[in-house]
Amino acid sequence: ISMLPDFASHAQHLSNIYSEMIGNVMTDARSTGKYYHFVRLMGRAASHITLECALQTHPNVALIGEEVAEKKETLKNVTDYITDVVCKRAELGYNYGVVLIPEGLIDFIPEIQKLIAELNEILAHDVVDEAGAWKSKLEPASRELFDFLPKTIQEQLLLERDPHGNVQVAKIETEKMLIAMVETELEKRRAAGKYSAHFRGQSHFFGYEGRCGLPTNFDSSYCYALGYGAGALLQFGKTGLISSVGNLAAPVEEWTVGGTALTALMDVERRHGKNKPVIKKAMVELDAAPFKKFASLRDEWASKNRYISPGPIQFSGPGSDASNHTLMLELGAEI
Repeated sequence: ISMLPDFASHAQHLSNIYSEMIGNVMTDARSTGKYYHFVRLMGRAASHITLECALQTHPNVALIGEEVAEKKETLKNVTDYITDVVCKRAELGYNYGVVLIPEGLIDFIPEIQKLIAELNEILAHDVVDEAGAWKSKLEPASRELFDFLPKTIQEQLLLERDPHGNVQVAKIETEKMLIAMVETELEKRRAAGKYSAHFRGQSHFFGYEGRCGLPTNFDSSYCYALGYGAGALLQFGKTGLISSVGNLAAPVEEWTVGGTALTALMDVERRHGKNKPVIKKAMVELDAAPFKKFASLRDEWASKNRYISPGPIQFSGPGSDASNHTLMLELGAEI
């Protein structure tokens, strides 16, 4: 039996494709000098993709959902943080920038978490009427928050749930909501004489286009190893296990293959108004090396232009067999 899996299949080519696209957006931002690009990245439950893309490209702002939840930040806190960066860069003559947003951000903000949990319970048992009588079942604070949100976000929060009973965060345009809220805050600061520049927000969602690209050499080798391991486990009658691969910082020839007990990965979550056993989500660990590396550099990235445009995935030559930044940092390597 091996240790818990330390990497998700297809994660590298996803982050590499997104990083190439973010790099292109960064080049455009610096070339035109007049747009803030708010980029929402796929990843409904955890911010791993956003963290990896940030380490690869060095955006001015990258929001990590797990940190937002840990600090119990509100929508206003998040808005103020982005607005502070915009104002600081304006003082330096930079009226452009790039903001990375994890797809599941709205699920991490405690006040919205509570609202969504209440909505899930209501939608699991009741029909939402146009007159809004259903709102009486919300707690007062949740109802106040719901009424505060833009109408488009309200409608998106009430959309049909996914097969697991969760809010379909891919359909919630968090990036547009944040642009609108930053614009509102900047106007307040302009009226107070604290901001005099121009802000133009451009929204993007990088989603399914990241899943359809060719896998990297690493992902191909990793998935072949997982499949081979699964076959070996079956051959020897080892059931109730999930194939896993270790020692990933080493060359492929030195990787180790084994099995991890499914029960070691299980957790209980609320689905369709009921408790269900599910595979536990692997969240960004705020005390781990990848996040610490990001946290040590983000203030510099916020005020200075440290953009990196990685370019497309390479399949031969230098760098073609490289692992991603997150994995290497987790395994103790320096990048």
